[in-house]
Amino acid sequence: MNMVFIVQFILSFFASFSFGIMFNIPRRHLVSSGITGAFGWVMFYLLNQTIGIDDLIANFVAAITMTSTAIFFTKRLQAPLIVFVTCGLIPLVPGGKAYESVRAVVENNYLESLETGFQAALISLSIAMGIIITEMIYELFKNIKKRILEI
Repeated sequence: MNMVFIVQFILSFFASFSFGIMFNIPRRHLVSSGITGAFGWVMFYLLNQTIGIDDLIANFVAAITMTSTAIFFTKRLQAPLIVFVTCGLIPLVPGGKAYESVRAVVENNYLESLETGFQAALISLSIAMGIIITEMIYELFKNIKKRILEI
């Protein structure tokens, strides 16, 4: 079982790392971007495949994990958050569901297309909400800390 997590971590690391190269992010941030994506994907895999939690909730928690890791690297490396979130997001994107939806349209199976397209949209929304909520909580605590230090 542990070997599966190691393989999942390595493959998702290289997916995020490779997209970092494609997005032309600074070389010094490539490894951190890969780690960010790997943490998010391993959390999704743990929740969805091992524990059996629904895709929406697993993606939401994975997005929170990924964004928290991105915030850590942002503070540590003094880089924009978007560098790490963009690359870290890649393993979580529901490309398979979107492909199934388009394939169903081509095969004139419109009900299946609507179902899988709606699932892809909901998963994308849950990922976006995980990112937004995590960033909002981080900014809230940062502002509270700033106000306390002013006193």
